[in-house]
Amino acid sequence: MTTVSELGYLERDIQQSSLFVNADDCSLLTDLYQLTMAACYVGEGVEDKQASFELFVRRLPSGFGYLIAMGLAQALDYLEKLQFNQAQIEALKRTEIFNNAPERFWKLLENARFTGNVWALPEGSVVFENEPLLRVEAPLWQAQLVETYLLNVINYQTLIATRAARIRDVAGEKATLLEFGTRRAFSPQGAVWAARAALAAGFDATSNVFAALQLGTKPSGTMAHALVMALSALEGSEEQAFTAFHRYFPGAALLIDTYNTVAAAERLSEKINSGEIELAGVRLDSGDLVKLSNQVRSYLPNVPIFASGDLNEWEITRLKTAGAQIDGYGVGTKLVTGSPVNGVYKLVEIDGIPVMKQSSGKTTYPGRKQIFRRYSNTSDGMKLENDRLGLVTEEPLIGEQPMLQIFVKEGMRLKHPEDLNTIKRRTFSQVSSLPEHIKQLENISQFQVEISQDLEKLVQTTKKSHAYIKI
Repeated sequence: MTTVSELGYLERDIQQSSLFVNADDCSLLTDLYQLTMAACYVGEGVEDKQASFELFVRRLPSGFGYLIAMGLAQALDYLEKLQFNQAQIEALKRTEIFNNAPERFWKLLENARFTGNVWALPEGSVVFENEPLLRVEAPLWQAQLVETYLLNVINYQTLIATRAARIRDVAGEKATLLEFGTRRAFSPQGAVWAARAALAAGFDATSNVFAALQLGTKPSGTMAHALVMALSALEGSEEQAFTAFHRYFPGAALLIDTYNTVAAAERLSEKINSGEIELAGVRLDSGDLVKLSNQVRSYLPNVPIFASGDLNEWEITRLKTAGAQIDGYGVGTKLVTGSPVNGVYKLVEIDGIPVMKQSSGKTTYPGRKQIFRRYSNTSDGMKLENDRLGLVTEEPLIGEQPMLQIFVKEGMRLKHPEDLNTIKRRTFSQVSSLPEHIKQLENISQFQVEISQDLEKLVQTTKKSHAYIKI
């Protein structure tokens, strides 16, 4: 029996003792059963049967009327780089879990490459319940193996993008939105993905320096209460703390609620009126933001006021309705956490045979599918009129657009990654096209996706076949 000390492959062979994950490790960033199922497929001689899996959401998170698809770029990067090195394979062998696996399984891993097709919604697209965000068509073992990583990256970024889009929608086009969630995200990697998704869905900047620089944007932030307290104690006053920070960073907003918000605003007003300083903005992080923002505005009529502190789309709506004088919002904890997007990845076709599952609350539709979307031209611009979920063999009806596009064919990427501004424009356009009853935060009416006649017929046919599983 192999002991824990003998299993120390994470440190010796693939140098993962620190638990930092790099691109070369992502093939092992999966659930064990993806690998054991792949080994079983090899043993049964079915590993190369053509399979189609679709990633979709059965039910939207509570209080959500739509989702914004996000994370495709990272999903495609993963598929493009998928491979196993010898150290990883030897590490798997030493677990002894695979002692009975066929030898061909190891050969499969040694030569592993993704050779299939990927159909997906472009990032920034609106999507509803049971509509595929992505479909993988590949040899069975490949299509199965990639499930865990695809769900991880797409579920999380879709959640963040949706929340960011909702916040942009309620805050308005002119408000400045800053992503402040790094300290509350579920991991350093999650923080980077959250920053990307927020920017792509409508935010103006992120405080995450690494994410911003990697994405080709400037990070944005202000100061912490610690600086104000430290310099006030060491140099004599809050005013001197503001003067010191402003001397080095004149373009940054000052955090003015450490001691007395209104008194700080009054003193800054005197400096502005005397011509001593020009102020880029002030930030409020606590207290009655409606009352305080109006008081601060009376002293600083031409200075942008930013708010932060556990904000979300509902709180921003409340602040606006109550007449708060706020020009921008820093959103962190409630943007990067919350109810998850519970996307699933399910087999819909194997070796040309449509398959489906029906159990309580977990029904799937069989066959490879396409989303057919229709817009109507109104006085308020293009508005979403209808979505029809059909089979890929169907033709779009008059006025319909097929939404799923092919991004990878036989393992080769067909499209260059889109820049964030392109995705941001798509997000804004898609959200603007939604009926108000879908976008509102209270008493949401779920958008009804039509099921095509051909898909309905396939459901009935599949139920009568061996490809129907009822639990």
